Amino acid sequence: MPSRAYSLEKLVVIPTYNEKDNISSILHAIFNLNEGFHVLVIDDGSPDGTASIVKDLQSRFPNSLFIEERKGKLGLGTAYIHGFKWAIAKGYGFVFEMDADFSHNPNDLPRLYQACKKDGADVAVGSRYIKGGGVVNWPKNRIALSKGASLYTRMITWMPVKDPTAGFVCYKKEVLEAINLDEIRFVGYAFQIEMKFAAWKLGYIIKEVPIIFQDRTHGVSKMNKGIVKEGILGVLKLRWHSWFTHYRRRVKNTEHPPTADTMPVQENDVVIESKG
Repeated sequence: MPSRAYSLEKLVVIPTYNEKDNISSILHAIFNLNEGFHVLVIDDGSPDGTASIVKDLQSRFPNSLFIEERKGKLGLGTAYIHGFKWAIAKGYGFVFEMDADFSHNPNDLPRLYQACKKDGADVAVGSRYIKGGGVVNWPKNRIALSKGASLYTRMITWMPVKDPTAGFVCYKKEVLEAINLDEIRFVGYAFQIEMKFAAWKLGYIIKEVPIIFQDRTHGVSKMNKGIVKEGILGVLKLRWHSWFTHYRRRVKNTEHPPTADTMPVQENDVVIESKG
């Protein structure tokens, strides 16, 4: 019987909620790189029709654009976890996190890939706060909050990452397979921190790649007081658990990773029959 095999290497996971003004442009920008990137959009029931735009574009990018629709706004962290499991099941070798609003420049995707593919990184972080990185169009209070959160995180966790809240990241498949993704509990800033913290605690190499972060020009920011509070308290919880509980044991995956046979097949999945 033919097996389900996917000739896949690079997957960009993009969570969306009300991104109709950005989604078409960001998808075209990624595919126009002609670098072999595939994209999985995780849409949380956007009432503005974001998912419909993506599905309309699938006929143009039938073998490289996929969408998973969820009912309700379930949070950034759960969207990425869903995407990570999907990517592992399909066999992608490199999985990227990226926003839909052009705050992350698609032109930087190959640089993150290069860091993991050839430069020795297991996790490549698009960093605003190393030499060559920066922020454009953010108000001073937002910059101060972000830099303060990064400094606070480094002081509490001792993690050697200057931009721990960054959401523009490339993971090798082996890293995501090694982490018990069901034990990653946070949904906002703290989710980004915990994923890096878990990878670091499991001994993986994290490298930062300088990027210029530009604030969105269309749509509404998803930042809120609850996300900031989660970030502050979440960092303390991470430090507490790593001191007084077996954090490494908890986040290390001891089960078999998901496979294409254990993931539900969506009607837009592309299946390639193996000749082997």
